[in-house]
Amino acid sequence: MKSNLQQLIERYRQLGIDQQIDYDKFYLYSLITHSTAIEGSTITEVENQIMFDHGVTIKGKSLEEQSMNLDLKVAYEKAIEYARNHTPITIDLLINLSALLMKNTGKEYKTALGDFSSARGELRLLNVTAGVGGRSYMSYNKVPAKLEEFCRQLNADRQNASEMSIDELYRLTFDAHYNLVTIHPWADGNGRMARLVMNMLQFEFGLIPAKILKDDKEEYIKSLIATREEENLEIFSDFMTSMMEKNLTDEIEAYIKSVGESEETPTEKPMKTRDKIIALIAEDGKLSAAALAEKIGISAKAVEKQLAKLKSEGIIDRKGPAKGGEWVVK
Repeated sequence: MKSNLQQLIERYRQLGIDQQIDYDKFYLYSLITHSTAIEGSTITEVENQIMFDHGVTIKGKSLEEQSMNLDLKVAYEKAIEYARNHTPITIDLLINLSALLMKNTGKEYKTALGDFSSARGELRLLNVTAGVGGRSYMSYNKVPAKLEEFCRQLNADRQNASEMSIDELYRLTFDAHYNLVTIHPWADGNGRMARLVMNMLQFEFGLIPAKILKDDKEEYIKSLIATREEENLEIFSDFMTSMMEKNLTDEIEAYIKSVGESEETPTEKPMKTRDKIIALIAEDGKLSAAALAEKIGISAKAVEKQLAKLKSEGIIDRKGPAKGGEWVVK
């Protein structure tokens, strides 16, 4: 059974949404606008289009905001080039991307261990707080080795990309985002870099790039914090999957509304996760949470939450012991 995400992507492409004139350009502008908005930029997608396409300075917007967006555009263009060429991911590549991203908004830092510049993409030589409960990111002296390990593992995973499902590929990119932002290699720009690297991988794999909308900033940050505190990557991956599903659904509905849809191509809404679980249990009540997760394309923990909710609502019941028993649809 196809996952909800897979069904939405198929519907998105069946409608030809990604085949529209200038789709790639405007989708990129949207990625940039929302990524910088999470960092405090107030520049809109329309304003970015004017600035990017016509070189016009946006009145009422600070030079720092405009530079942040312009620099991120250059960084994305380089990242897309890397993706198309399947360039190996190295520390030098990441430093180069960070230098492009922070070119006009980065700072010079003077520390007891020496000077470094975020504008040149240089790795931090100081410790930084995670901002919650006094916790800090890993010590600066551990960053180079951790970043080297990150690159090595990511390159190994990329070698197996052709054997992965769409859901597995997205999971790989979501994990890369979380792992990079957790290493926190730079004094500034880590969030934008994590989203950039995630999207770079998605471009490479031929996926629709994931967008974190500015309206979802709070939940996005909470999911990162919860993942770090519980040491459970599934939390962030499940959050990002739900965001992808929501954004794709919204874009599909907006497209259908704007252009209309003929009767020859009826809209078939993907089954909700809970409905898939109910359908699978009705066929085989002995399926475990892990087996259900594999069939649906989500984590076992997410399935367990759905099962508990369905049981509390009286839709399903458990017969027999935890091991050896079965689920029954009422």
